[in-house]
Amino acid sequence: QVQLVESGGGLVQAGASLRLSCAASGRTFSVVSMGWFRQAPGKVREFVAGINLISGSTDYADSVKGRFTISRDNAKNTVYLQVNSLNPEDTAVYYCAAPVPPYVSTPNYWGQGTTVAVSS
Repeated sequence: QVQLVESGGGLVQAGASLRLSCAASGRTFSVVSMGWFRQAPGKVREFVAGINLISGSTDYADSVKGRFTISRDNAKNTVYLQVNSLNPEDTAVYYCAAPVPPYVSTPNYWGQGTTVAVSS
């Protein structure tokens, strides 16, 4: 099993930035990719960004390209999501997941979520 714990969400104004963190524990050696999904109120959960923990290769949803950056610190078993130029449409619960697309269609592991709320 792999446990994922997110942190870093909050209430911010439009245009602000946040850094979300996801710390993995347990059988982390079995995970080759990690990433983030988000679920806005009344909407389906969607993929946001993913990173290959071996190669560092990254993937992003079109809606966040150029504003969000995913990175990892393998020594800390932690993945980060830097979110810049936030707008109200980014308001959602952000979930860490592993593994992530394009390596799998559905992650096996999920964190509990961290809330990002953006006011206009």
